[in-house]
Amino acid sequence: MKNRLEELRKEKGIRQEELAEALEVSRQTIGSLENGRYNPSIMLAFKIARYFNLKIEDIFIYEEE
Repeated sequence: MKNRLEELRKEKGIRQEELAEALEVSRQTIGSLENGRYNPSIMLAFKIARYFNLKIEDIFIYEEE
């Protein structure tokens, strides 16, 4: 699954550490999400969407293989 997390974070001008703290996850989790190595739980996806005031589908792009 692809996502726009890094793009959105940079638009907001925040570091991975700041986003991680706001979402109560590690900086490594944010890095893994941004690099596509980790798919978030549904709860984390909702937290991220709420943080950016967007819908989950506006952040995470599901592509069938």
